[in-house]
Amino acid sequence: MHDFYTYFILSLLAVSSPCFLLQPTLVTGSLEARNKTGIGAILDLTSRPGKETKVAIELAIQDFNIKTDQRFVLHLRNSRNKPVHAAIAAKELTDEHKVKAILGGHTWEEASTIAEVIGDVESDNDTPVFLSLAHTTPPQATDQWPFFVQAVPTQSTQMNAVAAILQSMGIRQVTLIYETSSSASIIFHLSQAFHQTGCELTHILPLTATSLSLDQELEIIKRQQRKVFVVHTSLEFGIRLFQTAKKMGMIGDGYLWIATNEITDLFHSVNSTTVSSLKGMVGVKTYFPENTPAFLHFRKRFRQKFHSDYPEDEPVEPGIFAVQGYDVMKKFQPSSPEKFRKPIPASTVEIVHVNGKGYHSVYWTEGLGFTETDENEINGYLTNYTTVIDDVGHVLWPAQPWFASRRRRNLAESSKKPMRVGVPARSLFKQFVRWDFDHEKQEDVFDGFVVEVFDEMMRKLNQPYERFPFNDSYDKLIEAIHLGEFDAVAGDVTITSARHEFADFTQSYTESGLEMIVPVRSRLSNQPWLFLKPFTAAMWWLTAGITVYNGFVIWLIERNDSKDLQGPFITKIGIVLWLAFSTLFALRGDKMNSNLSRMAVVMWLFVALIITQSYTASLASMLTAQRLEPTITSVEMLRNMNATVGYCNGSFINKYLHEVLRFENFSINSYNTTHGYAEALYSGEIAAIFLEVPAAKVFLAQYCKSFIRTGETFKVGGFGFAFQKGFSRLSEANKALMNVSESGKLKEIEKKYIISEQCVDEESSPDEAGRLSLDSFWVLFLLTGGTSTVALVTYIIINFKEFKKSHQENANFFKSMLAFVKGWKLRVRRSSSMVSSVESARDNRNVGDQLGNTDDDDSLQVVQ
Repeated sequence: MHDFYTYFILSLLAVSSPCFLLQPTLVTGSLEARNKTGIGAILDLTSRPGKETKVAIELAIQDFNIKTDQRFVLHLRNSRNKPVHAAIAAKELTDEHKVKAILGGHTWEEASTIAEVIGDVESDNDTPVFLSLAHTTPPQATDQWPFFVQAVPTQSTQMNAVAAILQSMGIRQVTLIYETSSSASIIFHLSQAFHQTGCELTHILPLTATSLSLDQELEIIKRQQRKVFVVHTSLEFGIRLFQTAKKMGMIGDGYLWIATNEITDLFHSVNSTTVSSLKGMVGVKTYFPENTPAFLHFRKRFRQKFHSDYPEDEPVEPGIFAVQGYDVMKKFQPSSPEKFRKPIPASTVEIVHVNGKGYHSVYWTEGLGFTETDENEINGYLTNYTTVIDDVGHVLWPAQPWFASRRRRNLAESSKKPMRVGVPARSLFKQFVRWDFDHEKQEDVFDGFVVEVFDEMMRKLNQPYERFPFNDSYDKLIEAIHLGEFDAVAGDVTITSARHEFADFTQSYTESGLEMIVPVRSRLSNQPWLFLKPFTAAMWWLTAGITVYNGFVIWLIERNDSKDLQGPFITKIGIVLWLAFSTLFALRGDKMNSNLSRMAVVMWLFVALIITQSYTASLASMLTAQRLEPTITSVEMLRNMNATVGYCNGSFINKYLHEVLRFENFSINSYNTTHGYAEALYSGEIAAIFLEVPAAKVFLAQYCKSFIRTGETFKVGGFGFAFQKGFSRLSEANKALMNVSESGKLKEIEKKYIISEQCVDEESSPDEAGRLSLDSFWVLFLLTGGTSTVALVTYIIINFKEFKKSHQENANFFKSMLAFVKGWKLRVRRSSSMVSSVESARDNRNVGDQLGNTDDDDSLQVVQ
């Protein structure tokens, strides 16, 4: 029984003792809970940067928790390098764990996704601070998200170092090769750096990690004679790319490959064999001091913990990702997360050259230049800086400094190497491009409008070049640029969308458009109403009106003094018209009794002389001038006729006629000379030809009397100069072309080669716009009309005064005027009736005389 109680008590104590032991812990835990700060970390734990950052953060939290009463609680999530996983993790950390800060996102794709999720948090008080570890961050990120903190330096300093290397080596043209999974903001940072040094990003080649055609992509840039490359990819893809380039002979003398820190920052995490596969590559690497006591202590702890957490990963050395992760946590203040102490922007970059199984390093500091030794390793002693990388070349290339110097010179000279320019040797219009071979000097001779414009443009670009003739079609000439045979083409080449696939073009320096040219047919102006054409309708009406008016004035003044001007009303109308039109051709001053009528007639005769002479000259011109009109006026007429048309052999027009204007194959002929064009049009072999506007100008200048442009102008590209795809100085070339045009030089060259061909004896046929109008004669009409009016008014005044003297009883002016008018009408009526009576009596007397004479004759006959 005793044993039973003994065992019972012991068992009770054993069961209850943990409760007593845990009670202080629970109390302490409740106190600690009030001082805990939740920290979220979203890292790619499948990558070396993610693993290093995770270990470094845990070490920093451990140090913080030991030294303070507050506690950091880390909520770690694995993104697996997938933005969608990062978004899910960010949602969980903000909604469930209410973390004060989230740290992570080594790539911009993950960082931007996390920021989007945090930005959707409704309460500003619950919005955590986001400490981004992505160093390729667009500059507008902090403006878009107020809670976004760039916790590590961006790549701007790294790219400034790349620009300084290239500037020191005298290299201007660079190709960027980047992996599409990386942030494209590298383009922004690199362009900004090159803008400061005058270097040019001539070509950009984006590649995918799964790309299977690296050799094809590299073959293209090799044919384009590109020699300097900046590589921004992952380490694995960079090794694959570099090895492919080595097999293609693109490594070594004449080439330069510069890797960004996306590759070099991982050198510490791979073995020496992997690093040696990049032998010959130069790189910029994120710098951090490795010999300070603080880092050496951190390095020891990191190696132990990293080996414990990831025993399968070798080597276990900490890199920049571990250093940055540790520093970010040390600068984080849990009491006020928004007051995170941002890192000081990096100003020093490590420059490495892979040689053998390792690499050699020098350093570049912004604003100072290159130096052999890290100044932190010599206890702050100021080292000597230089802006010329050759001055530290014996450190960077210790085994072969002479080779490095020669390669630098070769690369610098290659950037100034004369461009190979292709010129068409068989241009249809020699005014544009003319090629001959000088047998005495044994050299090619080029001339023409296009050649001289290209010379002016390249002279302003200060770009050396050499010209080479090309004996094939224009399409083949443009493809030759793509194949690497030429760097540019200077010819009368039309800009088309199909040709843009093989080359880049400058803006057009000529008029654009496609025109139809047809023969003209001549005809004499033999229209039945042609005699009316010299004057406009208004001119005819006014001439007739002023003529009748003058005739009426003369008749009115002269009617009382001449019986020939008197008679019935119908007779008077005929008399007025006779007087009006007879004065157009003769002056009858001797038969006129009044000076007033003579004055009106003289002025009208003067005006009539000018009008009749002008009419005669205009009508003679219309009757004798040759008038030209096109034989065909539209493309529809050509198609309806099933007519055959012509074009320049080897040009793009053939395709345009087929696909756009819908001509059949059998309806199109090609020719190689302008004389061939003309002969075919003369003979009727073709009904029309299609030429671009510049060529049409030259052709019509040579054959101005026989052919004419007609129909609409079809919109196509004008002439442009072609360069390799991605030509970095294309905008400068366009600017130079604009300068050639605005300075008047282009007009001068055009006058020299094209306008001088114009036909100077071309005659223009009169048209409707050439008819004589009132604008040329209104002053004359005003003079004659005014003169006749003055004569008429004077005549009326004189007659009125005489009437008033003979009728003194009418003292009132208006009564006198009324009586004068009535008397005038009565005199006119009496005059008409008197003339009629006289004429009737005269007629009766003549009849009577004739009857009397007949009776006498008859009586005589009877008597006889």
